Amino acid sequence: MVSPELIRRYPFFAFLDDAQLRAVAMITEEVVAEPEEVLFREGTPADALYFLIDGGVELHYVVKDARSGAVQRDFLVGHVNPGEVLAISALIEPYTLTTEARTTTVCRLLRIEATGLRALCELDTHLAHGMMREAARAAMERLEHTRVELVAARTT
Repeated sequence: MVSPELIRRYPFFAFLDDAQLRAVAMITEEVVAEPEEVLFREGTPADALYFLIDGGVELHYVVKDARSGAVQRDFLVGHVNPGEVLAISALIEPYTLTTEARTTTVCRLLRIEATGLRALCELDTHLAHGMMREAARAAMERLEHTRVELVAARTT
């Protein structure tokens, strides 16, 4: 559990009332990740929603050989900065991660347990609506950043 005040300071959670804030804080922990650590891999279950407090995270799309599983290509598709959310697949069926997240520096993150968060959303439609609205906003921002990365890669 983390202090509800830690969560309250970030705009992603601005829609939460005090009771919702306390409920989310109960299923949240603060974690530290070392540089070059893989937070999660594409294709694995999204067991947590992460929120970056300090540090930097790169998002990669890794293409593997279907037979051997060997990495063929590794594409940088985005960056996550402090104050941004990652692993929004924790809120979106089929709850499977679509990128690989790697830290670039020592990172402090909030880790919100996905099963508990989805259970809270089932009980509270206002919470569910707010989480989905913020996840959609984050997805659209991430899509725009990915487009910029794609254009930059094609022009070099």
